[in-house]
Amino acid sequence: MFFSVLDLPFINAIFMNPVLIAFTILLCLKLAAEVLLDYLNLRNIQANANTIPDGFRGFIDTETYEKSVAYSIAKQRFSIVDSLFDTAFLAVLVFSGVLVWLWAKISELTGTGLWGQSIGLFLLGILLSLPGLPLELYNTFKLEARFGFNKSTAGLWISDKLKGLVLSTVLLIPLLTLILWLVNLPVWWVWAAIVITVFQIVMLVAYPMFIMPLFNKFTDLEAGDLRDRLMSLAERTGFQARSILVMDGSKRSGHSNAFFSGLGKMRRIVLFDTLMNQLTEEELEAILAHEIGHYKLSHIPRLLLVNVVITIAAFAVLGWLLQQPNFIQAFGFQWQPGLYAPTFLMFSMISGLVTFWITPFSSIFSRRYEYQADAFAKKALQGDGQPLICALHKLHKENLSNLTPHPLYSAFHYSHPTLTERETALRED
Repeated sequence: MFFSVLDLPFINAIFMNPVLIAFTILLCLKLAAEVLLDYLNLRNIQANANTIPDGFRGFIDTETYEKSVAYSIAKQRFSIVDSLFDTAFLAVLVFSGVLVWLWAKISELTGTGLWGQSIGLFLLGILLSLPGLPLELYNTFKLEARFGFNKSTAGLWISDKLKGLVLSTVLLIPLLTLILWLVNLPVWWVWAAIVITVFQIVMLVAYPMFIMPLFNKFTDLEAGDLRDRLMSLAERTGFQARSILVMDGSKRSGHSNAFFSGLGKMRRIVLFDTLMNQLTEEELEAILAHEIGHYKLSHIPRLLLVNVVITIAAFAVLGWLLQQPNFIQAFGFQWQPGLYAPTFLMFSMISGLVTFWITPFSSIFSRRYEYQADAFAKKALQGDGQPLICALHKLHKENLSNLTPHPLYSAFHYSHPTLTERETALRED
């Protein structure tokens, strides 16, 4: 039986329960911060909409700038709607009793053994993702398509979802079952963090080799000047890559990217076909030099180490909550020994209300690495930062990126420095 949002005794119970009070406060604060940041960014975009700001006139024309403004405004408005939807959906799930009811029904089918709990959590996760599909479809097939970015079809979208569902079933259910089993061990949260870390490292190798080819086609870069140029860059920077691959990213989106995947001798350089169509050979070399910079400066293992610390802390908190019956009882679940899934479920659903406030600190950390990778690229190109600047200009232009983000918004959300910040740093001696 669901609670009624107008049920006064239930409302009174909320304000008498410290867990629900904390949940409500965190939920409202997160929504307020998200909407405020989106609003500030939207106002800043609109304030610069009529004239191309100084510094950008050399690489973007009026028509493209107006299109980028329209795209940025549309994305920002969609972000506000998305935040409102996510908050309302979570509030309804928690305060209506729907979440408890769904879990009870699923548990009747799966049982409450370790496998049953993990399968139940997986099935519940699928059900909870369904209400958000209309927004995802709108973003892909309306908003992105309106500005010429979406290249996907309904059939491809459905195929991607089905493949993702199969892969998630095969990978996540056993992983979750293992973690639930570890709960019975001393300092289980340390072992759980180790398991997650090992899984992530394995996926660094397995994902590009076995999973990505299920979604995209990869072909070796043809022999020629570009390949020779990129391989020469890899050799002189000490980045031994097994191959340079071109990915057909254009079959889903007009956005572009470049990255390297794998570890050790299995490293591969991957270029989106859209990127190759947009940049010159010199600019592609600069982009690759930036990506190599992340590797040579040990950014990936450092990020893995930070992730290990965060994972251990998260599991430690989860371990503490498992010993607090009042936590899940506050949300309407019954506590019983050996039944870990409700605590796992609520922790996963509300942890974002806390980690949201860590976002600006992780953004600072990430932007620092981007500056370092840019500096590495400049040095690798014999102290010439102009090719990377030109590449960044084209990428921002082709992707219709927001050229005038609000400083507070970019400081909070941007994992990369703004175009102006990166260009200024690259021009410094």
